[in-house]
Amino acid sequence: MKLAITTENNQVFQHFGKTKTFTVYTVEDGEIKGKGLLSAGDAGHSALVDVLRGAGVELLICGGIGQGAKDALTAAGLSFISGAAGDVDAVVRAYLAGELHDDPTAQCNHHHGHGHEEGHTCGSHGCH
Repeated sequence: MKLAITTENNQVFQHFGKTKTFTVYTVEDGEIKGKGLLSAGDAGHSALVDVLRGAGVELLICGGIGQGAKDALTAAGLSFISGAAGDVDAVVRAYLAGELHDDPTAQCNHHHGHGHEEGHTCGSHGCH
């Protein structure tokens, strides 16, 4: 199975829709068999689902994520765990140990105005 984590500086990036890089892990029999980086390029929100699907990813681990992105992931047959934070390797180890669970409150809520991201929050984490 392949899983991807939104990444910035080896930490879980807290805004799925603005991530530029994913760390992709290949996991077999509960062990990490491979690790690499996947560039999201300039893909935004809905296009990110296609990037992940094209790379064969089955599970996304991220910080904050909006309802539209959750719906797009589900429609594409991808699973997700939101609300993750910290070092990406530690997060994968927590997932493999059964200690990582989805936090439905870790969603991005946008209230854009005048070209600024005013009133923008990502659950319990700040967006970057």
